[in-house]
Amino acid sequence: MGKHYFISDIHLGFFERAKDRVREDLLLEFLTAIKQDADSLFLLGDIFDYWFEYDTVVPAYFYRTLAKIAELVDYGIRIEYIMGNHDFGHHSFFKDEFGIDIAREDNELELEDYRIYLSHGDGKSHSDRGYLILKKLLRSNWANYLFRRIHPDWGIKLAAGSSHKSRKHTDQKSYGDSDGIKDFALERINAGCDIVIMGHKHELIDLHYEGGRYINLGEWISGDPYFAVLDGKSLTVENVKKYLKQRI
Repeated sequence: MGKHYFISDIHLGFFERAKDRVREDLLLEFLTAIKQDADSLFLLGDIFDYWFEYDTVVPAYFYRTLAKIAELVDYGIRIEYIMGNHDFGHHSFFKDEFGIDIAREDNELELEDYRIYLSHGDGKSHSDRGYLILKKLLRSNWANYLFRRIHPDWGIKLAAGSSHKSRKHTDQKSYGDSDGIKDFALERINAGCDIVIMGHKHELIDLHYEGGRYINLGEWISGDPYFAVLDGKSLTVENVKKYLKQRI
């Protein structure tokens, strides 16, 4: 039986291209390594720091990662992708090219006898009311239709610029001692979920609570990323670089 891997908040495209390739190289090395034993890969949002696609155009910077995703799918690995607050501009490319449905909402599923709740985590903070209104607006069909009327070079540049402004706002944000992301996760455990896995907060968390477990996967921007893996009955959180060194 294969393993189930979980990653989030890679934010490809955040840095200028030369610096960004270093993080992308690490991601590609990781995806190549898990290919041998992965049954499924769960992408919990913000894989790209920005994403907006047109009928015949997608962001060129991400072609190596897209090619690796295609390779994993062709190898028989199931990939599930929950949209984040930075990569919300998905339309039909992933479905048409890879057969991957981009989930716009959270996902609850049964996996290896566990009831697992998966979410990017955006909109869960107690101070996110304004964001929830903006989220509904930006993801509306008419807003996406209007955006696609812009030339792709300008549209993707605008998406990248907006993403950087959003990133600056999130970095300066204080979640406090009782942030909504953790509170939401604990509520899901109280409702019967065994495991809740989220991202968005950019803080690695592995919390055991009332017989359940809440994991926040942290981020890849700092250069020291983590992932979660479910292997049969065992769920672990591991450092990407240490994992790759152990496989050499």
